[in-house]
Amino acid sequence: MKDFILEVCADSVESVLAGERGGATRIELCGNLVIGGTTPSPKLFEEIRKHSHIRMHVLIRPRFGDFCYTAYEYSMIKEEVKMFRELGAEGVVIGILKPEGTLNMEAMHGLMEEAAGMSVTLHRAFDMSADPYETMEQAISLGIDTILTSGQKNVCTEGIPLLKCLKEKSGGRICIQAGGGVNAGVIPMVYQSSGVTAYHMSGKAALDSAMRYRKEEVNMGLPSLSEYTIYRTREENIRQARQVLEEM
Repeated sequence: MKDFILEVCADSVESVLAGERGGATRIELCGNLVIGGTTPSPKLFEEIRKHSHIRMHVLIRPRFGDFCYTAYEYSMIKEEVKMFRELGAEGVVIGILKPEGTLNMEAMHGLMEEAAGMSVTLHRAFDMSADPYETMEQAISLGIDTILTSGQKNVCTEGIPLLKCLKEKSGGRICIQAGGGVNAGVIPMVYQSSGVTAYHMSGKAALDSAMRYRKEEVNMGLPSLSEYTIYRTREENIRQARQVLEEM
């Protein structure tokens, strides 16, 4: 495949650098990927820029959960889009829904104004929208460049029928990027069945903490998550995906 996108979502300097070494074409920079990703700190962005100049699109998501935001949260989102534009990020990854599951066009217009000159991706708020085709047309009308989607399923392999329809109906007006369970093993099936050429993956692996002293009975967050497991992008996982894309 000649023209493809391999985006790695990463929430640490280590993961960004592993993704770059593995052949990622760009990074979606996040915080807290273990809960689906939130807005990263500006200091994380600045630290990465000391070590890498890979293209970075920054996720702007103030919290875990749905994409229906309060006025306070919206104010934060707008300011963060502006902040990362001023810091030099090449793109932002955003999305706001109304309670009935449609794209909040008024709010999105405000964010697009703040993102002037940047690439914009509509994140997986798209996958929580009521009508994917209406949402796609709204995204196109806003001037959004990319829709990140699993085809409104938990993983992209289950969402292939919708991915195919979106790719066809978009007619090249917007990039359809497959995310959710992407790895080297599933890319050929998704591509052959849908024609999608843009992919989003973490390539993460579970690493054991460097801590030797451990207080297992105390939990700092979600009870289902160990304090002593760290998730980071594995360079080889990205390299394998890159090789598959180059050979198709």
